[in-house]
Amino acid sequence: MLVPLEESDAVTSILETAWLAAAPFGAYIEGVHIRRALPGIVVADVGGYAAATPDLMQSFEEEESQRAARVRARFEDFMRAKGSTLGVAVTEGPSAGWADDIPPGDLAIGMRAWLFDLSVVGRPRAGTSAPAMSTLETVLFDSGRPILIAPPSAPTSLGETIVVSWNGSTETARALALAMPFLVRARRIIVLAVEGIMVPGPSATEVARYLKRNDVPAETREVAERGGGGETILREAETLGADLLIKGAYTHSRLRQMILGGATSHILAEAQLPVLMAH
Repeated sequence: MLVPLEESDAVTSILETAWLAAAPFGAYIEGVHIRRALPGIVVADVGGYAAATPDLMQSFEEEESQRAARVRARFEDFMRAKGSTLGVAVTEGPSAGWADDIPPGDLAIGMRAWLFDLSVVGRPRAGTSAPAMSTLETVLFDSGRPILIAPPSAPTSLGETIVVSWNGSTETARALALAMPFLVRARRIIVLAVEGIMVPGPSATEVARYLKRNDVPAETREVAERGGGGETILREAETLGADLLIKGAYTHSRLRQMILGGATSHILAEAQLPVLMAH
């Protein structure tokens, strides 16, 4: 499990979410600092722009190194307090390690995620010190793996009651398949279909039947859209007491959702529970 981190208000929730996801499986958790690249130009004065100077670059790198050290210390202190073995993956019980010398930029994080079954990222929030949307979307689109999005406040449970937001799409089918390790451990699973955001595909009843054939008991819930697809999904998840939402990401294109809105965009902006997504 990969946990990209930067100094932000979301670190505690990200770490708690990662731990709740990893501990039942005795998983290996790897932390990595999200290094930001220095812009190639900086505002100089009224005369225009100037290239970054060597002194500015050195100062930026020193600040980045200090931030990385603080984030690493926080990660390791957290894992040590949880009783995790540090420094190497073990065969029994959760373990944790830290990745050094990762190149700057989100693309490096997305490529690192190729080596993990799941990445845990924080939910971006406007106007706060929180993870960047660019990191979340890079890992989502470039890793080929699912992401687990930590809510703003640290959860106390994960995966006991799971809502699968089913809309008939390829993305949701992929998210469902990749979430199977969580589904087989859940106490209750509800396949939620929101009328108004469905696309041509199998019904919620057929999905529940598929899960039952895999020894995963599931029930269905079909509701009408009220206030938008994303609002309806989150409202139903709260009503059902879910502590994990599974959803396909960007069934419609990112551009369309940026212009017209969409369920994925709303959930990324408002979810108060962990959300597992895949594209």
